[in-house]
Amino acid sequence: YNAGAQTAVSNIVMASAVLVTLLFLMPLFYYTPNVILAAIIITAVIGLIDYQAALKLWKVDKLDFMACFCSFFGVLFISVPLGLAIAVAVSVFKILLHVTRPNTLILGNIRGTQIYQNLSRYREASRIPSFLILAVESPIYFANSTYLQERILRWVREEEEWVKENNGSSLKCVILDMTAVTAIDTSGIDTLCEIKKTLEKRSLKLVLANPVGSVTEKLDQSEITESFGPHGIYLSVGEAVAHTSSLWRAQP
Repeated sequence: YNAGAQTAVSNIVMASAVLVTLLFLMPLFYYTPNVILAAIIITAVIGLIDYQAALKLWKVDKLDFMACFCSFFGVLFISVPLGLAIAVAVSVFKILLHVTRPNTLILGNIRGTQIYQNLSRYREASRIPSFLILAVESPIYFANSTYLQERILRWVREEEEWVKENNGSSLKCVILDMTAVTAIDTSGIDTLCEIKKTLEKRSLKLVLANPVGSVTEKLDQSEITESFGPHGIYLSVGEAVAHTSSLWRAQP
């Protein structure tokens, strides 16, 4: 490409040139000083260094940039195998981090609609009095169930503190949006039961919203839906808010 090649035929020419060099011209390079050989290698690979791609990695994902950074300097100053091993280790660490520390966020209602979005990202979103709406953006299973339980209970404590500081309506219901929960195992189901029991001790109700088909089947098979009752699982967050509010108003 740097030499002006525009078609795939250039690959055939390049492969032929490399083959001839390896077969007939290698003895001529035997007495070439290492400095010159190093200069040839640097000249050949300098075009592979893409600063713009590295900057993009830094802006988009710091862990991807760290893998790139470690592999580059590992290969440059240590060795190729060790540099690649460091990059693989960083990548595996990133995967484990995402698996064991899934993203959770608070949802707020876009005024005048039935849309609920990230409260910290959308200025138009606002809290619903007496409700804490949380979204989990990953499957729930043994690797992250304990973390999710601790994180959800921490959200509840922080919300109660926020209500006290701002003289808001007391928290009564926690809605868990499960739209992005694509799978759940027995550990995840047990975690939901533990969260429900913990919230009930604090006079709070746990409601599930929009569990996908496979998750709903697991919940039915584990008979957890019976413990939630007819008013514990809804098709959407909007329906959960509206129906739960109507139940409160109907109470004497």
